[in-house]
Amino acid sequence: MTRVLIVDDQRTAREVMEIAVKQSKKYSIVKTIMDAGNAYLCCMNGRVDLILMDVYTLDGENGIEAAAKIKRDFPHIKIIIVTSMPEESFIRKAQEAGCDSFWYKDVGEEDLLTVMDRTMAGESVYPDDVPVIKIGLAKSTEFTKRELDVLRELVNGHSQKDTADILGIKYDSVRTHLKSILIKTGYDTPSRFIAEVSHKNYMIPGFYKSSREDEDTKE
Repeated sequence: MTRVLIVDDQRTAREVMEIAVKQSKKYSIVKTIMDAGNAYLCCMNGRVDLILMDVYTLDGENGIEAAAKIKRDFPHIKIIIVTSMPEESFIRKAQEAGCDSFWYKDVGEEDLLTVMDRTMAGESVYPDDVPVIKIGLAKSTEFTKRELDVLRELVNGHSQKDTADILGIKYDSVRTHLKSILIKTGYDTPSRFIAEVSHKNYMIPGFYKSSREDEDTKE
């Protein structure tokens, strides 16, 4: 029986993975945690064979960075990075960290159990390309990093003023980025757009293409 550790701070995502694991007689859940920083501690007891780990977890802990530490000291443990974020650099970073496989939660070409089986059989399963997600009238590749930084905080329930404080930018800049997002997507109000994005779990916690990262660094 393959012992699985699930690391994800999104309740819905955790439940989906737990159901997938429980549906197979090959796997059992060792533990489910929300913080990638604690994944290493879970591996120290020697009871983990496979980790399903999100990129961004509770308290800003990075799953890929945690994976690199685990693979360094516990190379026998298989790690599958899971994410909903079509960020093009994640695949490269996961490979550099030594992660065995990579799976997109919402739009993966294969189901999770298939990726798990192939990984445990010694394969390295990675997608050929980053998926493009449609939000309103816009594609995920059309947003700048700063726009999605702003959107991430708004979707997480922060006000526009709090978002400005969290990101260290001006309040007027938040309003400008939000206006740009609405124009691109075709939504008429921020509340309708944020409700739609939250409902579809697009922002976990945000997505962007790294080639656009520096477009809005100056406010």
